[in-house]
Amino acid sequence: MDPHRRDPPPPFWRSRHSIAWVVLAAVATWFLWAEHRAHLLGALPYLILLLCPLMHVFMHRGHHGHRHRDGPSHRDADDEGKRP
Repeated sequence: MDPHRRDPPPPFWRSRHSIAWVVLAAVATWFLWAEHRAHLLGALPYLILLLCPLMHVFMHRGHHGHRHRDGPSHRDADDEGKRP
């Protein structure tokens, strides 16, 4: 072995510092949940209602929003043969 050769440092997620930060974050999350559970669960119905407009915006991506086409709509094409 070469005494001057250094192995590369471990990735951040395997270092002692990252493990300490993960443990600290887990403990802080537990205490926040334990102390503020009533506040968080009390706001849950309002958060669900606020999700509705957000979902509406993102769900309209599939059919290009509310843009109208220049040509006749499908309903007009179906009704042409039925009108006198």
